[in-house]
Amino acid sequence: MKKEFPTIKTERLLLRQFADNDLENVFKGLSHPEVIKYYGVSFQTLEATKEQMLFFADLEKNETGIWFAICSADNKTFYGAAGLNNLSKEHKKAEIGFWLIPDFWGHGIIKEAIPLICNYGFDNLELNRIEAFVETENKNCKNVMAKLDFQYEGTMKECEIKNGKFISLDIYAIFLFAYSISDSSK
Repeated sequence: MKKEFPTIKTERLLLRQFADNDLENVFKGLSHPEVIKYYGVSFQTLEATKEQMLFFADLEKNETGIWFAICSADNKTFYGAAGLNNLSKEHKKAEIGFWLIPDFWGHGIIKEAIPLICNYGFDNLELNRIEAFVETENKNCKNVMAKLDFQYEGTMKECEIKNGKFISLDIYAIFLFAYSISDSSK
C-alpha cells in the first residue's frame, strides 16, 4: 500500500507534494541566474524542467528522499522547494537541499521551512544525521546553515567540476541528538 505524501502546515507556510501545475514555478526558479548560480541543476525550457519533476517523484517512489513544494499557507503563492535526498536508511542520514524564487529571499521562509523538514527527517525517517554540501562561494547559504545550527565540518577542496572549473564544497551537518536538545530549548 502506497503511503500518503505528508503535508506540513504552519500559520505562514504549506509544505506539500509537487503537482503537475507546479512545473512553471519550478522552471521559474531553476532557470533563474541567481538561483542556479550555486544550484546543481538548471533548465533552459519548460519541457526540460519535467526532468526535475521526475526527480522529485522518483525520490518518493524509490524511498531515497522527499522534496516539498514550499508555498504560502493558502497554497496560492509558490515560494520554492526544499527536501531530503541521497537518503541512506542503513546509515540513517540524508542530504538537505533548498532553493527559493529570488522574489522571496530574505523573508525568513527557509529559516522556517528547513527545521520542519529536519523534524520530518528525524521523526518520520528515523535519521540521525542531515548533511548539506554548500559551494564554498555561496555565502548566503552558509549564513543560513549557521542560523539553523548546522555545524561546519570542513571543506572538500576542488572536489567537483562545474562550468569547466573546479569548485570546493563546504560540509555542514546537524544531528538528531543535538537537534532535539536545541529544539527543546526554544
